[in-house]
Amino acid sequence: MLDATEDQPAPAYKRVLLKISGEALMGDQGFGLHPPTVERIAREVKSVQELGVEICMVIGGGNIFRGLSGSAQGMERTTADYMGMLATVMNALAMQSALEGLGVYTRVISAIRMDEVCEPYIRRRAVRHLEKKRVCIFAAGTGNPYFTTDTAATLRANEMACEAIFKGTKVDGVYDKDPVKFPDAVRYDTVTYDDCLAKHLKVMDASAIALARDNNLPIIVFSLDEPGGFRGILAGEGTYTRVHG
Repeated sequence: MLDATEDQPAPAYKRVLLKISGEALMGDQGFGLHPPTVERIAREVKSVQELGVEICMVIGGGNIFRGLSGSAQGMERTTADYMGMLATVMNALAMQSALEGLGVYTRVISAIRMDEVCEPYIRRRAVRHLEKKRVCIFAAGTGNPYFTTDTAATLRANEMACEAIFKGTKVDGVYDKDPVKFPDAVRYDTVTYDDCLAKHLKVMDASAIALARDNNLPIIVFSLDEPGGFRGILAGEGTYTRVHG
């Protein structure tokens, strides 16, 4: 726990990882980046950092290219996955630009070396960036095909000793079925890792859930479209689902 100030309660966590999909950066577009949406999310991140919370991020690449979709259309899977990893670097650079435009020092750290545009992943260096209150955006997944950015997020969260993963989605938690298609869908306040796996709840892929379970890393699922939602949860407010042991 962080120390509370007189007018601000202590945030629930000291160091967290925020996982968002590439589609979250599209706004109302069907493809690519929507700069106002990127800036809105950057402001959310800045508001949490101002609480004294150390923040890492992992952003998917589905708004540009999704390896699994490319593979389904006949592309060789490994090549398609590498293309998807490069898409996450593009999104990470866009988020870095938005954050630094707001005065937030940010580092993009890639699992695939591309020294001209970002840093290579070196765990101790990344930890030091966090200690210096820089936002670290981990790009290019794990650096390996056949692993999703969900798994990459859980891996990096564990390596960075994060206290929780915050998964920003379009809905305010985990439901027993798709709330967009089914008005009678029921939201869980809390759910266990094993229930997520057994009931095939759409939280993260099975590898990511299992890795979080094995390391007792809670996953907070919340709506990224709710203004102030990320900050509110850290202050003990808001609507969300907590996935735990």
